[in-house]
Amino acid sequence: MYALGGELVARMLANQGVKTLYTLCGGHIMGIYDGCLNNNIEIIDFRHEQAAAHAADAYARLTRNIGVAAVTAGPGVTDAVTAVANAYQARSPMVLLGGAAPLKTKGMGALQEMPQTGMFRDFTKASFTITETSQIPEKMSEAFEAALSGRPGPVFIELPFDVLFNAIDAPTLPPKVTVAPVEPEAGAVAQMFEILRAAQKPVIIAGTQVYWDAAHDALRELTEQTGIPVFTNGAGRGTLPMNHPNCFKSARGKVLREADAVILIGTPLDFRLKYGKEGWNPDCKLIQIENDVEELNHNREADVAMVADSRLVLEAMAEGLQGIRLDEWLQKTRDYEDKKNAEMGKWTTLDEQPINHFRFGATINNFIDEDTIIIGDGGDIVSACAKVIDITRPGQWLDPGPLGCLGVGAPFAIAAKHLYPEKKVLIINGDGSFGFNGFEFDTAVRFNLQIVSVVGNDSGWGQIRNPQIQMMGKERAVASSLTPARYDKIVEAMGGYGEHIDDPKELGGALERAFASGKPACIDVTIDPEGMVKTSASTPYIV
Repeated sequence: MYALGGELVARMLANQGVKTLYTLCGGHIMGIYDGCLNNNIEIIDFRHEQAAAHAADAYARLTRNIGVAAVTAGPGVTDAVTAVANAYQARSPMVLLGGAAPLKTKGMGALQEMPQTGMFRDFTKASFTITETSQIPEKMSEAFEAALSGRPGPVFIELPFDVLFNAIDAPTLPPKVTVAPVEPEAGAVAQMFEILRAAQKPVIIAGTQVYWDAAHDALRELTEQTGIPVFTNGAGRGTLPMNHPNCFKSARGKVLREADAVILIGTPLDFRLKYGKEGWNPDCKLIQIENDVEELNHNREADVAMVADSRLVLEAMAEGLQGIRLDEWLQKTRDYEDKKNAEMGKWTTLDEQPINHFRFGATINNFIDEDTIIIGDGGDIVSACAKVIDITRPGQWLDPGPLGCLGVGAPFAIAAKHLYPEKKVLIINGDGSFGFNGFEFDTAVRFNLQIVSVVGNDSGWGQIRNPQIQMMGKERAVASSLTPARYDKIVEAMGGYGEHIDDPKELGGALERAFASGKPACIDVTIDPEGMVKTSASTPYIV
């Protein structure tokens, strides 16, 4: 039985459990579409390749499996580069399939021919060309293995036109790729217990790896047993509900100045944690659990460093720390948290117009439930909302991650709604970030996927403009202003629902009406351009 290369690509995707392909059409990759139609893989086509690749990133995160985008050669591939780089920083195992000119004309100047694999090598787990149709199953299996193993991350596969359209005897497919959990090393576990049994003020920072290892139950059991305070980071948000009495977010800086032991799980010591140095107790012990050996001892030497599955480590901690209770330290952390939240509470109740960022976020927090998926796509508006919105389930909050890439909102939301049609999907957008991929509301309308964007509109790049004004003066603030555009009208023009509000008391009702409309929707909200300055809270939103 003969099979074309594009058919083999689709069979490998189906074999891995991939149910959706994200794309923007191109002649080089038509063979993949044909194969997907034969193998019941749905195809969602976007208006920009970056958006298609962002959607594949979101699919990977939400399914803990491979997410796949296919783009045509040349500009199609280069348009997707930013999304691949973002997935790499966010530890997301997406696979980008890139079309290419036929091998038989390589170097002769075919349409959209250009070097492609080299530009991905610094920010993927692997980047390569499949040069023979018979290699497709084996090479794609290797790509899946690379993407899912260790630290998850993206892979780029270049597929020349003739490789996709050659016909060969259909080979037997390799099995679905699964990755076995890495057991913690016994010696490192013993050292960890030595530190923790002596600690009086330990703290857990639960990052992205806790989500990928599905370690949320183990995290909850450990903190409830011991009273160790927990802060969540990155995709770790929601692995312990933010309304859990042992989960904190506002007091992290204060707690790190006092902690005598920090258990860092799948969280790099980057700018978000001040590189493990500034603001930390210099005498605290660091226990680092990672799935990426390159992150161990990076920026700060760990007292215990291990590559291991975080669920297995947390379960071992619960067993080895039986009888230990840290109620006094837990209560002290709660006191710090309550004090910070009381200060923030003054901002969340303001009825001023234009609307303050924190009042905006508090209204959203009152509206959402555990069946709402929230996408953060913006600067100051997302920074404020992240401080007041309580995420209660793993995978409930998606944002770009450490790269700070704007434009993920609509693509992430489309992937989420298609995967989970029973859930509400809400994007928190800045007006600047909406402009990157706001045209993907056309995609949402075409596929009848009800996503809702609530846009905090301050007519500018607020996270840049306000510091610029403070540093150089208002008269020298350049390249950071936008028009007060009506983004709700843009979505209405594409067939969605739109509404504009100025009064903070109207936001809750507008959210209700947007979701009741049954259409993709946008609520355009005028917010105070000086709101973050007034609250002394203007900071990068992923800090």
